[in-house]
Amino acid sequence: MKIESLRRLRGPNVYLSRPAVVARLRLEDLAGVETTDCTGFTERLLRVVPGLAEHHCAAGAPGGFVSRLRNGTYFGHVSEHVCIELSQLIGRDVTFGRTVGTGEPGIYDVIMECPIDESSESPVPRELLVAAIDLVREVHGGAVPPARALEDRLSGLAALAEREATGPSTRSIITAARRRGIPVERFDDLSLLRLGWGHRRRLAWAAMTDRTSAVGVDIAGDKHVTRRLLDEAGIPVAAGGAAATAEDAVRLLGELGGPVVVKPRHGRQGRDVTLHLVTPDEVARAFRAVDGEAVVERQLDGRDYRVLVVAGEVVAAAERVAPHVTGDGRATVADLVERVNADPRRGHGHSRVLTRIEWDETIDRVLDRQGRTRQSVPADGETVQLRDTANLSTGGTSRDVTDQVHPDVTRLCQRVAALIGLDIAGIDLRLADIAVALPPGDEPAASGVIEVNAVPGLRMHLAPVHGRPRDVGDAIVRAMFPGGSDGRIPAVAITGTNGKTTVARLISHLLSGSGMRTGMTSTDGVVIDGRTVQVADATGPRSAQMVLGDPQVEVAVLETARGGLLRCGLGYDWTDVGVITNITADHLGQDGLDSIEDLAHVKAVVAERVRDGGTLVLNVDDPWVRSLVDRPRVRADRKRLVWFGLDPANPVLTEHLARGGAAYVLHDGWLVQATGARRTPLVRLAEVPGTYGGAALHVAANALAAIAAARALGARPEHLVDRLAEFDPSVENPGRGTLFRLGDVAVFVDYAHNPAALAATLRTLHRLWGAERCVAAVTLPGDRRDDLLAASAQVLADGLTRVVLYEDADLRGRAPGEVSGLVEREMRARRPQLTAVRADGYRDAVTAALRMAGPGEVVLVIYEKWAPMRAWLAELGVAPAGGAPVSAGFVALPSSAPGAAPQVGRRLTGTRARG
Repeated sequence: MKIESLRRLRGPNVYLSRPAVVARLRLEDLAGVETTDCTGFTERLLRVVPGLAEHHCAAGAPGGFVSRLRNGTYFGHVSEHVCIELSQLIGRDVTFGRTVGTGEPGIYDVIMECPIDESSESPVPRELLVAAIDLVREVHGGAVPPARALEDRLSGLAALAEREATGPSTRSIITAARRRGIPVERFDDLSLLRLGWGHRRRLAWAAMTDRTSAVGVDIAGDKHVTRRLLDEAGIPVAAGGAAATAEDAVRLLGELGGPVVVKPRHGRQGRDVTLHLVTPDEVARAFRAVDGEAVVERQLDGRDYRVLVVAGEVVAAAERVAPHVTGDGRATVADLVERVNADPRRGHGHSRVLTRIEWDETIDRVLDRQGRTRQSVPADGETVQLRDTANLSTGGTSRDVTDQVHPDVTRLCQRVAALIGLDIAGIDLRLADIAVALPPGDEPAASGVIEVNAVPGLRMHLAPVHGRPRDVGDAIVRAMFPGGSDGRIPAVAITGTNGKTTVARLISHLLSGSGMRTGMTSTDGVVIDGRTVQVADATGPRSAQMVLGDPQVEVAVLETARGGLLRCGLGYDWTDVGVITNITADHLGQDGLDSIEDLAHVKAVVAERVRDGGTLVLNVDDPWVRSLVDRPRVRADRKRLVWFGLDPANPVLTEHLARGGAAYVLHDGWLVQATGARRTPLVRLAEVPGTYGGAALHVAANALAAIAAARALGARPEHLVDRLAEFDPSVENPGRGTLFRLGDVAVFVDYAHNPAALAATLRTLHRLWGAERCVAAVTLPGDRRDDLLAASAQVLADGLTRVVLYEDADLRGRAPGEVSGLVEREMRARRPQLTAVRADGYRDAVTAALRMAGPGEVVLVIYEKWAPMRAWLAELGVAPAGGAPVSAGFVALPSSAPGAAPQVGRRLTGTRARG
């Protein structure tokens, strides 16, 4: 077995609502082999990984997977379960897994859940799967790997996972935010968090926020400046000064008198801090250990306290206890330290709530001062100090004293945080008792503030060894998002087979006119507040994150396509509105999609991720879209369902309205808002930009969907009508049904590339010019399945008599001439008298089609890339038609057509029609 590829689904996806990885696994010599073909495999595997006995698998109860092993299952499935169990063994809490066939013999996709905040670049999922495959191969070969070998491998993976995981401080902020419904995105494997969306977005890096003063951070980072600033404000601090040399440090000892403390001027986490210094040699040695500028201060008496101030309020306080061990009369100091370090709460660095005690010269020096060594055996109950400093990062512990803080101390700490200019500050004090009123200003101070920390650790408050834990992460989140805000902005996601980009652009246009700055993703790029910031196919999660993370954006409009959703998942957790335009045959045979039902399953994810109380905007005329409301994961009963459609007599629609529901429909030549029995006309069909007086009914459907979404986000009907009239498709939706002219010939450019889209476009042209007056220059994408290309060819043959075929510049895996040859054969088989020629590229194709067209006729141009096609049309002298369409041969809609408007031909030339 080997891993051919592995990709990360960073958000909700077709498998589950959490991140996952999809690994493509080639079974090689194990292809077609089942567990029952290998004598003793199940028993050997369970001996090595006994936890597999608890796996449910499809049975839904413990033992289900073992039953599958004994009855026969493939080895891709076995590797999935072993990988999940290994994940659990290293403390990586994941439970979901699935193995599905790819359609190729011996090749499977293994899908496994990932921790929600694990970096998308993490090597841990791949390494775990490799370990699982190796283990399965060994057991299949008849071996029972030694337990020690597996333990060693898992130990390395556990250490890797722990290094990449969020620390307790960052995790507390994430947990508090998610509890409030605030979206949280972790940046890589750092402690940098993005909380909220758009203009409500905030940033946090551990216990520092985007409102933390850089000046305050610099002040707190300079212990000498901090001490002086506080001293001048009347805050009790230790007397002292800065030392640039050992001689300076010794001089300060003489001035201050011992004992003194020597610490780095710009140090952190208690490193290289030395206490109880009374002789010049001790001070000089401590200074040299600092390896840079130092601060020498008189050592204050009392206990060591940390007070956490957030947004001017004291939210937690802890007494910090220096690392120590307690003797039992038998064990050495070294043995006792090992016992302490065996506490599962202790880890390396800040990965756990406590830090391991690491041996160094400082511990040896403290022991020596007590007349002890590492091999000394303390008496039963005797306490042996290991360090003088009480920092958790060097092995200290804490005791919560939040409820004991005296009001004097509270006011002191609030003043200190304000003086330094920090929104979050950890204030270190030496006091006889934090519950007692501060003594009047002694000179020099016997107790007071010893440090201010700009990015304070939260572990001592989150999980004190003694006392009540404090949810300080929640205090930070409350300060960042006051008033119960969830940090979200209105968001709408649009998906479907056809019309997604047009609907997204329409929604963005409708909303932006209300004074809201929109951010939009589409197949053409990312647009922020009307300006394109990225030109690309921007319909995946990265583009969604770009919009949601932009502090200018007040409402997000997210086109969401099949490819990005399948390959990477969604770029958000929930939206307020989900729009599904239609579901028709396209992209089948790609990414494991074999049927329209498979495609509907993918599109349904957008509906599933509309929040409870949000709005589903669905096409009532499309049977596959209608079927989505019956899916349990869509939970349509918890959402507001709004239908849109062209047929006001649709029985699903009439039943919905009879129950008092809402819809947006085409009725008697008007786009209408319907609620129960009430009908509110919005705009005439003939006046909807891009419909060419009502001939392009699919554009009317797009407009209905956009209006429904904008209304769901609070836009007023009268405002929407005015904004819709201002929409200029040639500028704001270029290349989607855009009309040009070259002399007496019309040129109609569209992006249609599947049977349904081509049929809708041809219906429009037939209504405007008649079937016999249409010529086409057509390309179809090579990554479509042969039967879909054939279906498109048949639609073209039914609607055209003259066609020029050319191929995309990107053949998408096809041989040159393969697609155009297939399409030509299918068209001729459907319509033998068809005139069809092939051209070399879009330039020759458009030129040839223009030569075929006569005065008053129309050339349909289907393109691959809009920018080069637009440039070529301009070079040929083809100019935008504006609001004046070609009138020769104009055909009015028959009165029986759904939504037909009277005198459409005459209305087309009205002032509000758009080209």
